[in-house]
Amino acid sequence: MKNRVTLKGAFGVAAAAVTMAAASTALAETAPPIKDLIINGEEKMIVVAKPQPGVSNLDMEYDGWLFRSPETQALQMDDFENPGMIFVEQAEEMWNTAEGSEGKSCASCHGDPSSMKGVRATYPKMSKSLGKLATIEMEVNNCRTERMGAEPWKYTGGKMVAMNALITLQSRGMPVDVRVDDSVRANWEHGKEMYYTRTGQLELSCANCHEENYGERIRADMLSQGQINGFPAYRLKNGKLNGIHARFKGCVRDTRAETYKPGSQDFIDLELYVATRGNGLSVTGPSVRN
Repeated sequence: MKNRVTLKGAFGVAAAAVTMAAASTALAETAPPIKDLIINGEEKMIVVAKPQPGVSNLDMEYDGWLFRSPETQALQMDDFENPGMIFVEQAEEMWNTAEGSEGKSCASCHGDPSSMKGVRATYPKMSKSLGKLATIEMEVNNCRTERMGAEPWKYTGGKMVAMNALITLQSRGMPVDVRVDDSVRANWEHGKEMYYTRTGQLELSCANCHEENYGERIRADMLSQGQINGFPAYRLKNGKLNGIHARFKGCVRDTRAETYKPGSQDFIDLELYVATRGNGLSVTGPSVRN
């Protein structure tokens, strides 16, 4: 890849002092050690895939799990050890709980959560019921307000993220297959533009970290490609499940820019683009990250 930036050049002298180990030489793309992600000893995930032409500047796609320490990797390989599964269990109870003026639960219309198999692998997508590009969170709240007569959940709130994790789990192991047709092409192009645009006082884009410097260390952490096929993700840093837009918000904030609101059109478009960067990788959420 040409015209690569180093972490030292991107973050400036002060930040380079903090990340001295990562900024000693010009950086090159660093592939992580490749190993098999097999969950519960039987579910093998696709953690390396070839990008679709014209989507990104990546030569290969790598699941974020590959960039984590062996101890963190082990947590995701066993559902009994994965702390994110606690929230899935909470969502199973919510799935069967009737709420709102219509006295309905998720199960009233959808039956068992297994009916959601394949959903996570294809979102964001154009929604027939909403008539626009939609995320899973938007579909959940549409069901709550229009079918259940219940109050919508906060976009990045605990209940929403847990329900997303339950829905995601039904597609675990399936390859991400987010498609871009004419109905969402403008959204995808906007999301791509956001991905490559430098913002904030540090003048960083998403690509500066996740395409140009993945595999290198920033402070005590290793930069991944920023793939979102593992979300919702349990972060050891904050001890809870985190949704995609919460992670986007944190990344934008770290460039010292004014960030966007979770559920905003900007983040929805960005999610669409970033999802297509990981087409072919397995849905692996709920994952475990630093």
